[in-house]
Amino acid sequence: EMGLKAPHSSSTVTQITMDETVTERPRGGFTFENVARNAHFAEMGLKAPKATSTGTTICGIVFKDGVILGADTRATMGPIVSDKNCAKIHYIAPNIYCCGAGTAADTENSTNMISSQLELHRLRTERKSRVATACRMLKQMLYKYQGHISAALVLGGVDSTGPSLYSVYPHGSVDKLPFVTMGSGSLAAMGVFEDGFRPDMSLEEGCKLVRDAIAAGIFNDLGSGSNVDLCIITADGVDYKRPYELANEKGERSNVYSYKPGTTAVTHTEVEVISETVEPVVGGAAAAAPMDE
Repeated sequence: EMGLKAPHSSSTVTQITMDETVTERPRGGFTFENVARNAHFAEMGLKAPKATSTGTTICGIVFKDGVILGADTRATMGPIVSDKNCAKIHYIAPNIYCCGAGTAADTENSTNMISSQLELHRLRTERKSRVATACRMLKQMLYKYQGHISAALVLGGVDSTGPSLYSVYPHGSVDKLPFVTMGSGSLAAMGVFEDGFRPDMSLEEGCKLVRDAIAAGIFNDLGSGSNVDLCIITADGVDYKRPYELANEKGERSNVYSYKPGTTAVTHTEVEVISETVEPVVGGAAAAAPMDE
């Protein structure tokens, strides 16, 4: 309880009782307050939203000299492959690049906005951009929209603190890890990373590992396909290999399959009779019809 006194008076004017929960410090741990609410909504017939699979396999690793980012090049519109050679590794700064999975327009615009803000920041401070700065700007923007911007990102770069690699989720959560994967093919890629990754890999070993991870997504996920793109970022600069490998190269035709209009190729004319059955038709429309003389 807290008492308020009138000015220049010793008598208590009002008594205010404050609820203990107002001043109580929030407790840590999980909260399940919405479980009963969600169960009530389900009883009313409200269907919970389902996650939308948007395709793509993107990944990245930290190797001995920097960061290697990788991506496939397939863009889809539902069941349709709309672009076979889509660039999914986006420029953020001269020393920072970002792979995007999700809605193509959202990933493109999100990375462009942060790239322009970092450019202004570099002009103002006359310093190189840090990967942590780009990460914070991206996650704060995505969190502001509560996941409605469908952009799942793998952010990597090399700055004054060394190589850094982050995965940024559409709701704004962030992981900083030595190897990350995102997209619908991320499970296949993560299986390759967990089997083959080790600290302080050489450039050749790192490129092969990232290539194998993207190829695992391409060949095991229908939302991923076409080619493998790599972006190698070191303290000396950026080497953007597009394409690094043509994973789905179109095969050569073994024959000429064009024919003149109105013709069809006949392979053979022999007809082999396997079984023959004759059934007489009695009555019906055929018997009732008059015969022509």
